[in-house]
Amino acid sequence: MTTLAPALPLLRIGPHTVQPPVVLAPMAGITNAPFRTLCREFSGGKGLFVSEMITTRALVERNEKTMQLIHFDASETPRSIQLYGVDPATVGKAVRMIAEEGLADHIDLNFGCPVPKVTRKGGGSALPYKRPLLRAILRQAVAEAGDLPVTIKMRKGIDDDHTTYLDAGRIAVEEGVTAVALHGRTTAQHYGGTADWDAIARLKEHVPEIPVLGNGDIWSADDALRMMRETGCDGVVVGRGCLGRPWLFGDLVAAFEGTGTRQAPALRQVADVMLRHATLLGEWIGDESRGVIDFRKHVAWYLKGFAVGSDMRRKLAVTSSLEELGGQLQELDLDQSWPEGADGPRGRTSGNNRVALPDGWLKDPYDCAGVSADAELDTSGG
Repeated sequence: MTTLAPALPLLRIGPHTVQPPVVLAPMAGITNAPFRTLCREFSGGKGLFVSEMITTRALVERNEKTMQLIHFDASETPRSIQLYGVDPATVGKAVRMIAEEGLADHIDLNFGCPVPKVTRKGGGSALPYKRPLLRAILRQAVAEAGDLPVTIKMRKGIDDDHTTYLDAGRIAVEEGVTAVALHGRTTAQHYGGTADWDAIARLKEHVPEIPVLGNGDIWSADDALRMMRETGCDGVVVGRGCLGRPWLFGDLVAAFEGTGTRQAPALRQVADVMLRHATLLGEWIGDESRGVIDFRKHVAWYLKGFAVGSDMRRKLAVTSSLEELGGQLQELDLDQSWPEGADGPRGRTSGNNRVALPDGWLKDPYDCAGVSADAELDTSGG
């Protein structure tokens, strides 16, 4: 049953109005320029679309791969970059570089990544446990950003015994952060279990001074409306729900604008989007074959729920040219309608993981002696 859109105030991220209040979550290896283009096309250009995670050290050193990742299409506005860093000085240099060189219009800082190679260095969702370090990074970033708005994305905490989101939200307000996004899971949950929307509501009550965006378990446009209604949050951040389904952003726009229109494309339309996605990747990378190879990871998401045999799925997973991909797609039963249940969960669902942390990380939330610039990752993509 389709729910009606609530009456919504405008979401403002610094000077930028985001209407409807929908944000594409940064996802490593996913939210590059081609995927953002697809999502933006389906939304009619409405919403905010964030780049995949960029490490501050790699940006400052002008790593070749990183400089490609921060490329924006001319039609993208505002241009939004997410940064990862653990050293206030390096984060400050990266933010200043973006501001002075006009590389983006909005900077988001990553304090939500649960990946072990990030958390074991004290980064991502592990970092807010060290309150003074979080404050130092935010203070440096805001100071160097000039007129650019700085936002943060975070999780509830490391686990249920070490939650950090309320303290982190208050620190963000005090240091001049423009908005905060909360994924309602802990690091230990990874992507398993159910997102705690009540935590999003508590954060909104705790930091009424700035917009709070909710993230977690938004699989449909109606989920987004329900989150807004139940938590009082100012906007939603959509991640795994749009994997293999960039048209979800069209649904989100329709939902927030009060229409009942929802897209349920037949396999023929899905195949057309798949081929366009692979084409855009090849153009972006500058090599058709590499673009198709990069696209392979999206195949299972696009075909979720459709009757496609295992042999054909294997063939699609090893394609290396647009001609080959297009030919194999034409072999499918393209008249299949959108499968029932295909709007549900997709992407990673693992949970209850042991959290990788630096030695002694949890002994004292105010002792930051174990964190240094050496903890900066030297490559992007998180």
